[in-house]
Amino acid sequence: MALNSTRVYNKLVRDKIPEIIEKSGNSCTVETLTDEKYIAMLDAKLNEELAEYQESKALEELADLLEVMGAVVKARGYTWNELTTLQKKKREERGGFEKRILLKEVVEE
Repeated sequence: MALNSTRVYNKLVRDKIPEIIEKSGNSCTVETLTDEKYIAMLDAKLNEELAEYQESKALEELADLLEVMGAVVKARGYTWNELTTLQKKKREERGGFEKRILLKEVVEE
């Protein structure tokens, strides 16, 4: 007789993950988060996805990071259009990162 094992995650996952788990023949326990806890878990997920990208440098991890960013934007009551408009404004005012400038020091007069 095979023994069942339980792995505890307590992390925010994509919407279809419980369905995928059940289709694989396993079961899972889930909870729907309050707005406050959802935003906190999204913030943690941003850190998790960034760390995964830093380790692998994989495009897939950048896609995950972008997905979480979209969820954060929506959860905090903004729109993706507001975010990209602000991004463009900041690029126009302060520039982007294309010139690869490393600021080494500033001498204050």
